[in-house]
Amino acid sequence: MKTLLFDYGGTLDTAARHWNYVLLDGYRHVAARFPEMRKVEGEAWRKAYVHGERMLAKSPVISPADDFRELLLKKIRIEIDFLRASETIVLSSEQAESAASHVADYCDGFARNIVSESRSILAQLATRGYRFVLVTNFYGNIRAVLRAYGIDRFFPDIVESAVVGVRKPDPAIWQLGVEVARAAADECIAIGDSYGKDIVPAQKIGCQTIWFKGEEWEEKQYDETLPTHIITRLSQLLDILK
Repeated sequence: MKTLLFDYGGTLDTAARHWNYVLLDGYRHVAARFPEMRKVEGEAWRKAYVHGERMLAKSPVISPADDFRELLLKKIRIEIDFLRASETIVLSSEQAESAASHVADYCDGFARNIVSESRSILAQLATRGYRFVLVTNFYGNIRAVLRAYGIDRFFPDIVESAVVGVRKPDPAIWQLGVEVARAAADECIAIGDSYGKDIVPAQKIGCQTIWFKGEEWEEKQYDETLPTHIITRLSQLLDILK
């Protein structure tokens, strides 16, 4: 039986759009209600996004029970606090909390719609006899996220960075996925949206790879001969994986 090693964030929940763009869309979406959010652009936004990522990585603010909206809300609060502290935006505490809630609602709704589409594709692949292992950089709450979005049944086996203590792009996290699958690396197909964090390290340990090419953090030229396959829509997996 072939095993599919799936990345989560960006691959199953945003259709290969880097999360910074989805969050930025959320800030823009609430700008009619909170005009200060129109200032959240460019370098100011990138700094806030990176700050939020680093704070979540080093601070135990995410609970294993947090669903994705709760995770988003905590992250967006950190970003807005950073933007207020740097005087990029001027909001009262009450306005900041309301804005964070509205951005979280927007982004959660976006992800929920994409995951619904991904669920259908996973179901079809499951009927073809494929086994799934999730290999993800996440915060210790991925099971709660999958459960809330209705795809937990597809992933009884999960390798989550916060749990195993290894993060992408370290190939070791993909090797753990292979070991969980109890398969040889060349019997596993790694699927992810990040060329550097998913495709390169998975290929390095001997997996076949499918790059879900989309909108990454930075535009770069990549060696497109490295992935076994390249897709631009998740549904294309159904044509490749017969």
